[in-house]
Amino acid sequence: MGFAVTRTSRSLVAPSSPTTAAGVTLPLSALDRVPGLRHLVLSLHVFDGATADRKGTPARVVREALGKALVDYYPFAGRFVETEGGEVRVACTGEGAWFVEATAACGLEEVRHLDHPMAIPKEELLPEPAPGVSPLDMPLMMQVTEFSCGGFVVGLISVHTIADGLGAGQFINAVGDYARGLSKPRVSPVWARDLVPDPPRMPAPPPKLELLDLRGHTVDFSPDHIAMIKADFFASTGQRCSAFDVCVAKTWQSRTRALVLSGFGDDSPVHVCFFANTRHLMLAGAGAGFYGNCFYPVTVTCVSGEVAAGEVVDVVRTVRDAKARLAGDVARWAVGGFAQDPYELRFTYDSLFVSDWTRLGFLEADYGWGAPTHVVPFSYHPFMAVAVIGAPPVPKVGARVMTMCVEEAHLPEFRDQMNAFASAAGK
Repeated sequence: MGFAVTRTSRSLVAPSSPTTAAGVTLPLSALDRVPGLRHLVLSLHVFDGATADRKGTPARVVREALGKALVDYYPFAGRFVETEGGEVRVACTGEGAWFVEATAACGLEEVRHLDHPMAIPKEELLPEPAPGVSPLDMPLMMQVTEFSCGGFVVGLISVHTIADGLGAGQFINAVGDYARGLSKPRVSPVWARDLVPDPPRMPAPPPKLELLDLRGHTVDFSPDHIAMIKADFFASTGQRCSAFDVCVAKTWQSRTRALVLSGFGDDSPVHVCFFANTRHLMLAGAGAGFYGNCFYPVTVTCVSGEVAAGEVVDVVRTVRDAKARLAGDVARWAVGGFAQDPYELRFTYDSLFVSDWTRLGFLEADYGWGAPTHVVPFSYHPFMAVAVIGAPPVPKVGARVMTMCVEEAHLPEFRDQMNAFASAAGK
């Protein structure tokens, strides 16, 4: 059954008052300018909306709050431009972010609050691009779709070049602060791109992007599933691990087993890469409020047979060992201590990339109707095998692992491995 979504208004939202950097062109940091970050990040944020008595519709409230937030976060109202030398910068033109209003001819209950599989295509709930502007030149686009039940969905499209996940979450929470009537955001934004290290490096060719024919699978791990592995790890090592560690380890192991059992070879190297926040390591104490890209790609490489045959706690230990090296690796990178730039990632089928959306701030964003009941990220690219760690819709608890990381031949075994772990705690 289809559910009609009608877009009723499209416009640019400019800063609601003059900004301090009107007409200025701002240089970006070395990390902002990493070529692989010039891509769109898409997500849907679901709000029940029925528990609060607010003046104004969600679209109107969010639109007005967005204009106020753009005064503080004025680069989001600008445009990306390139210098004659090809360096990407942000022109603070004040033209504004693209904002779309829409209505859906159903209630959120009818579409299961956009639980997987989604009853409405994401393209209906995400903003159409602004006319005459390349989507990659506009830092932010937003659509608010109001449902018949009083709930609404915020569809976000941002360019990773302007902010990492924590930075984007900080900006969205600022919009929420204004929507709830605060006079200023609880966290003051800090640009400070000049504080990010810019170590010497050799010019490198663009990364080779080989398109992969990937299939998706989503599974929920309950707190019991995760606690079971945490307890085993503590018993084995005397150390604690996180839910993130467990999700990364189990997903990487399940994927590796699927590859090995189909003839990939148990002596071949496999890799998993995730992205660690490095504000505390790179910004010399000025990390509070910083919303640019400030992360380090933590890459773990092992022989496929070891990952496939070992216990989950063994894979967790490998992941945690890599995390423990973070401070030293960042320090080496900052002074040019690597022969190959760790940010020059290799996008091959033997590599799994993991993105964690649970601690970015999106789950706490409140426009006056309470926090979202569901956040749906779409961090997928046809050249990357990806797993995204998020949360299942309220009232479910635990972790949701959304993957687009195996080809058709490897999907059945990968699905069986992930589902077996998800059901193990109930046995």
